[in-house]
Amino acid sequence: MKKSSTFIIYFLFILLFLSSTVSGSFGASEQFKGKIFNPGNLKPIATKTHLKKGMKAPDFTLPSLSGEKISLKQFRGKKNVVISFVPAAWTPVCSDQWPGYNIAKSLFEKNNAILLGITVDNIPTLYAWTKEMGELWFPVLSDFYPHGAVSKKYGILRPDGVSERALFVIDKKGIIRYIDVHDINSRPNLEMLIKELEKL
Repeated sequence: MKKSSTFIIYFLFILLFLSSTVSGSFGASEQFKGKIFNPGNLKPIATKTHLKKGMKAPDFTLPSLSGEKISLKQFRGKKNVVISFVPAAWTPVCSDQWPGYNIAKSLFEKNNAILLGITVDNIPTLYAWTKEMGELWFPVLSDFYPHGAVSKKYGILRPDGVSERALFVIDKKGIIRYIDVHDINSRPNLEMLIKELEKL
């Protein structure tokens, strides 16, 4: 079972790599050409989270694109949770990262995990952006008002008002099991994320 899981992860990693190489630096797909704002090379990490593995994850409730309010606590005892914070809509790496998780949906399901995508953008911006990138299987949440409140709770709100590019893996008991506050200029490693989910 482990062998086939490892093969799938490597296969998906190759697919993701090829998709970003073929489409260039704005990799998600051709339809983004001319619509993406390139912020240039940013300071890789601008904050230091106070959260650590083994700590209880701060709860939150945020509006989602579906119109439903989603809370972290609603998954307690039911599902492992991966929170993917990305800095901003309509930017290159973010427009690659989230569509990439569509390819890996079965690996999240296999590990009884839900993915929550969070940005500090407002709902109309997120609606237009996600429509352009195609349907995402996971809830997309807006941390717009109070601005960046959840990002701040997680210790990853940068001084310029966007969040770090960060992943938090939270188990069914609400305990943080993995943190990756990543270089904002690059996409987090999917293989590493799935390996951490498999430990739960």
